[in-house]
Amino acid sequence: MLLQDYITRLAGQFAAAGIYCGHGTNNAYDEAVFLVFGSLGLDYLLSVAEQNRELAPAEAERLEQLARARIRQRIPTAYLLGKAWFAGYEFHCDRRALIPRSPIAELITGGFEPLLSGNPGRILDLCCGGGCIGIACALRFPSSEVVLADISAVALELARDNIRLHGLEERVVTRQSDLFAALAGDFDLIVANPPYVSREELERLPPEYRHEPALGLDGGADGIDIVARLLEQAANRLGPGGWLILETGYSADELQNHFSESSFLWLEFEHGGAGVCALNHSKLKKLAGK
Repeated sequence: MLLQDYITRLAGQFAAAGIYCGHGTNNAYDEAVFLVFGSLGLDYLLSVAEQNRELAPAEAERLEQLARARIRQRIPTAYLLGKAWFAGYEFHCDRRALIPRSPIAELITGGFEPLLSGNPGRILDLCCGGGCIGIACALRFPSSEVVLADISAVALELARDNIRLHGLEERVVTRQSDLFAALAGDFDLIVANPPYVSREELERLPPEYRHEPALGLDGGADGIDIVARLLEQAANRLGPGGWLILETGYSADELQNHFSESSFLWLEFEHGGAGVCALNHSKLKKLAGK
């Protein structure tokens, strides 16, 4: 079978099976491309002519195994491949951490303009998981020092794998910490994608999410338990002139209601995504009542 014909057939199988596309793609065809190209190690910019080559028998067998796992077990494609892409960079990806999919990628590629006027000296990726946000920041700002912090020891193992993948051992370090508890010093930029899914919402998530670590999703009864603690602590760790970029996703409205006296700056994205806000040093101080 031709590679392109296989992709079309696989997309039809995905659509008929009702798989959920929410870990890097948003439709069955793109999910099929992701699985096929990722499995075969192909460049996503291949010309149509190159896509029309014949699949080797061993390639077809491997793809069929992956497709069955994707359909029957609902394992996300990124976990099947062991890799994912974020902000244009490839990362190791497995069940030790959530699959990277944050709209914050768009902010990183744009240098966080117009919020930042220069390169931040110290950057913190808080609740870092596999470290994709902080590592992408380090690649975007080559003079910055970056700390990747998470409460999960196994997530930090994956983050260190990704630090080595990108050769950033001298500028990027990991710290195991419950939010800011084990961290030292101030930061010029804090980027945080903490757990923010409410318990009720967790029960309604598609089966694909059951393969991800619950620790990275569970935000408590109303989804903002960890987010609220983070905001109350961040005022003491963000330097003057700095910014906190915080993803709250599903729980944006709940967060807004909880801190009703505060006007959050909710960011808009050209390529889709919502639930990300920005707070500067003075706003955080006011929010924390300090």
